[in-house]
Amino acid sequence: RRYQALVAKVRAREEVLFSGGSVLTEAVATNFAKLLAYKDEYEVARLYADPAFKAQIAAQFEGTERVEFHLAPPIFAKRDKTTGHLIKQSFGPWMFHAFSLLAKMKVLRGTKLDPFGRTAERQAERALIAEYEADIDMVLQALSAKNLSTAVALAALPDKIRGFGHVKDRSMREATTERVRLRTRLSGAV
Repeated sequence: RRYQALVAKVRAREEVLFSGGSVLTEAVATNFAKLLAYKDEYEVARLYADPAFKAQIAAQFEGTERVEFHLAPPIFAKRDKTTGHLIKQSFGPWMFHAFSLLAKMKVLRGTKLDPFGRTAERQAERALIAEYEADIDMVLQALSAKNLSTAVALAALPDKIRGFGHVKDRSMREATTERVRLRTRLSGAV
């Protein structure tokens, strides 16, 4: 509902200003979906627990009896003393069972019992959603033919946020810098 409401609001405004245009609506539809459907631990577990994943590994590689996963679980991974990044550890095939259990725990997502919900990465991802909604509200108020390309660039900014852990942190910082620049430009200050 949240997704549909925002996309419909953008579509209605774009239709009034640019009858038939949809470039902004498409950017919002794609990027808001990306923000709402971030890959947290439960989603990663669901993907790895899917029997199709094991079948894909078996089809691509010979001797897949011993599969290892290199993970940096945010709750108990150690940090590199120099970089501060989480250090990946190797986990054996038993992780398929752990992933299956973790995938079923997705009902905890967003609740007080969510063990991952308090991590900096999850909090940042939820903050991005609220920031995006505020950005799109600003876009809709300021939207004109002169600033459409800037509005679309701001709406498409989440596409630049990639990765996990420190990689995602870096891309979020870069996107924040670009966000400030685009909001300033959109408000007419530059």
